[in-house]
Amino acid sequence: MGLLANLGFVFSAGLLTALATGLGALPFFFFETISDRRNIVLWGLASGIMVSASVFGLIEEGLAEGSGWEIAAGMAAGVVLVIIAHEVLVDAEIDPQEYEEADFKKLVLILGILTVHSFPEGIAVGVSFADLGLEGGAQILGVTVPLLAIFMTVAISIHNIPEGTAISIPLKSMGVSNWKLVWWAVFSSLPQPIGAVMAFAFVRTAREFLPFGFGFAAGAMIYLVISEFIPEALDLGENVPSGGKPELVGGIVFGVLLMLPLRYV
Repeated sequence: MGLLANLGFVFSAGLLTALATGLGALPFFFFETISDRRNIVLWGLASGIMVSASVFGLIEEGLAEGSGWEIAAGMAAGVVLVIIAHEVLVDAEIDPQEYEEADFKKLVLILGILTVHSFPEGIAVGVSFADLGLEGGAQILGVTVPLLAIFMTVAISIHNIPEGTAISIPLKSMGVSNWKLVWWAVFSSLPQPIGAVMAFAFVRTAREFLPFGFGFAAGAMIYLVISEFIPEALDLGENVPSGGKPELVGGIVFGVLLMLPLRYV
């Protein structure tokens, strides 16, 4: 399997995770609103999945390829990149209605903000495909796919569903049509297939940086959980009994259990 074919396969996996974000908008075809309690559970589920995929998948795989110092350096770099990106872009507040009425300059800013959230997840997918086509994986469409890559693609896809819901809620309140909700949800994750291809190409041509790449993806994702997912759930919990903490913990535990088989891959 040639390089271009490999890149196409990885791009398809990243695109699959992006399309999964659109699933988060589908409930609005049947309900006008999604309860805060359910949203808290979904954010908890996403948090549990992301942390488990990072620890049981990326970090453990990285330790098998390199030293703890390389993993730690990669994790630190991932955290720093997300922090810097947030400082540069996210502080520029974007009204969701401007998704519908954006000029070119505003679209560039919106794309930058979306990249901050989605790109690290794409990198995680791309790095997990480092052994694509080599021995020891599962056969999919005639291609040997690493088990880590399968788990990571599934994990990111599941995680993207509540993100799609979170994106859709403010747009729905502004009268955006249901099908456009799906489109904007998918649009928000389009940096993922791009990040996946870039990360895969890098680790395949510079294999010695693979442990650093695993650490980078893990650090970025864990930091996103701590700095965004859990605070978002706690904010929603202000109007829920017990602050929504039981729902959050339950979602996290279920997410961890869902990804626990990754520990034995």
